[in-house]
Amino acid sequence: MQVANQIRDILTKEFIPTKLDIIDESSKHAGHSGADPRGESHFSVLVVSNKFDGENRVNRQRLVYAALDALLKDRVHALALKTMTPAEYDAATTKTNH
Repeated sequence: MQVANQIRDILTKEFIPTKLDIIDESSKHAGHSGADPRGESHFSVLVVSNKFDGENRVNRQRLVYAALDALLKDRVHALALKTMTPAEYDAATTKTNH
């Protein structure tokens, strides 16, 4: 999980998230275009951070892509992002728990 740990370190430093989930989905893409034989090339990431307050979805994703720029150029082929503020996350998890 070297790449996942790098993603975690970068996003933790940049966004000080209240929640950060990183799921390696590379095994689902084995043999497909862009799949890296070393693995760890496809990820799904949830970042919940106060730094997203006042930013729309596109700007939030741009911020994350900018933070992970070096990894995206070298190791990460696909990154599915969900970016939320703590209030948005709390509202979403409250809805799903009722």
